[in-house]
Amino acid sequence: MTLARVRSIALEGLRGEIVDIEVDISDGLPGYVLLGLPDTALQESKERVRSALQNSGAVWPNKRVTVSLSPAWLQKSGSGFDLPIAVALLVAQGIVPEESADRIIIMGELSLDGSVRPVRGVLPSLISASQQGFSEAIVPLGNWVESSSVLALKTIPVSHLREVIGFLVDGEVPDVQMPDIETRGVTHPDLSEVVGQSGAKFALELTAIGGHHLLLIGPPGTGKTMLAERLPTILPPLSNERALEVAAIHSVAGLFNPMTLRDRTPPFLAPHHSTTPTAMVGGGSQAIKPGACSIAHGGVLFIDEAPECASGVLDSLRQPLESGSVSISRVRGTVSYPANFLLVLAANPCPCGRFNGRGRACTCSSIQIRRYMQKLSGPLLDRIDIRSFVEVPSRAEMASTEVGESSEEVRKRVLIAREIAQERFKFENWSLNSKIPANQLRYKYRATREGMTFLHAELDHERLSARGFHKVLRLAWSVADRNGVQIPGLSEVETAYRLREGVSIQ
Repeated sequence: MTLARVRSIALEGLRGEIVDIEVDISDGLPGYVLLGLPDTALQESKERVRSALQNSGAVWPNKRVTVSLSPAWLQKSGSGFDLPIAVALLVAQGIVPEESADRIIIMGELSLDGSVRPVRGVLPSLISASQQGFSEAIVPLGNWVESSSVLALKTIPVSHLREVIGFLVDGEVPDVQMPDIETRGVTHPDLSEVVGQSGAKFALELTAIGGHHLLLIGPPGTGKTMLAERLPTILPPLSNERALEVAAIHSVAGLFNPMTLRDRTPPFLAPHHSTTPTAMVGGGSQAIKPGACSIAHGGVLFIDEAPECASGVLDSLRQPLESGSVSISRVRGTVSYPANFLLVLAANPCPCGRFNGRGRACTCSSIQIRRYMQKLSGPLLDRIDIRSFVEVPSRAEMASTEVGESSEEVRKRVLIAREIAQERFKFENWSLNSKIPANQLRYKYRATREGMTFLHAELDHERLSARGFHKVLRLAWSVADRNGVQIPGLSEVETAYRLREGVSIQ
C-alpha cells in the first residue's frame, strides 16, 4: 500500500479540529512535500521524522513522499504532528496495518533518536476528540497525567516510536507507570499571617463573596501583595467542570499543573508591570496563545505597581472584565479564550510611596501625586468595585501575639454567603452578585427605599456614574449576604458606597 491516513487534531483556542494526515508514496525523484498550511515548526518535521524512523529500525522511503494535512484551509502549527506523520509513513509502507491506526488520535513530537516528547494542548485536544466520537488516543508519556483526566477516552502513553509500532502491530500496550503527583510540601499562604489590616481583609472577603474587582492602595511594605496572594485561599474550590477548563487553558499555554485538578484551588497569576498588551490578553503571529487574563481564568489576576504599567496594558483588560472572555483577531481568523477572573490591582499612593494623607515623610508635590494616580484611566477605575487603603500596621498590631482569622474561617463565611446568593439566583443564569444585569438591579434586585434614595441622590449630584450606581448596588448585595440581611438597606448601601469610593469604614 502506498497511500495511508491517520488522525490527529489541531487546536483553535480550546476547540479542536480533527486533522487527516494523508501520506502518498509514489515513484519518481526522492523528495518530500508537505501540504496544508504548516508553520515553520511543522515544516521542519521532515528531518525529525526521518531520523526518528531510521533510529527506530524503520526505513525512510527513497521515493517521492507527499504529506497532506486536511482540512487544507486550517492553519497547522507546532511539532505535535511529528508522530502521526511517522505512523502514516509506516502504514503507507505496509509496516503498520491500516485498520489498527484508523480510529485513533495520535499526538507527539519526535526526537532524532525516536523518543516521543510531550506537546502543548493535549488536554483540550482530547476533550474535543472525545466529543467527536473518538475513544482511543496515543499520547506522549509526558502528557499522560493530563490526558488521563479525559475519562471518556482510553489513552496509550508512549515514550518511543518503537512502542507505537509494537502497539499498532501486535497490540502490545507499553508497560509504563503513572507518575506520582507530589502533594507533600504543597502549602498555600494563610490570611492569618497578615498583621492587622482589618479594613483590607473585609474588602478581600467581599471580593470573594461577590466576585468583585479590587484596588489596594498603600505605602510599600504594608501587605498589599500578601493580601492578594491569599485571596485564592478564601475563594470556593473550583468545580469539576471549571477545574478541567482551567487545566485546558494551562495546557495550551504550556503551564499544565496536575495539582489544578487535584487541589482545585483557584489559580493566581501576577505578571510583572512591564508586561505587554499581547502578553496580557494573548496573541501570536502563528499559534494564537492565551494571555495572562485567560491563564488566570477562574482565579485571580494580580498586578502590582499598577500605575507603572505601560500605556494600554491595563486598558486592554476593559473588554475581558465586562464579557468574561477575550477574542483575538488575526488575518487567519478569530480565536476566543475564556477570561473570567478577579482583578486585583496594587498601587502606591504617590511616586515615593510614603504619602498617607497627612503629608508626613512624603517628598512628592501635589501635582506629582495627582499625575501618578491619573496613570490609572478613569474607564478602568470605573470597573473596579472596591478601593481599599492599606495603612502601615501600628506598633501595637506588630507587637501583638494574637493570631488573626485563618483563611479557612473566612472561606466558610464566603461559602455561606455564596449559598445565599445561589439560592436567590436559582432561576437565573448567573450566580454571583457582580453578574446581576443592570436592568434587573433597577427592578427585581433593588435595595430598600432608603438605600435607593441614597443612591439616586449621589447620582443626581454626579458623584456616581451609571456604571458606578450599578456597581454599588451589586456590592451592597454582597455586604447583605455577608451580614445575613435579606435585602440591602441604607447601612449596606452606604458601606458599599464607601468601599467603592475608597473611604475607610473602620
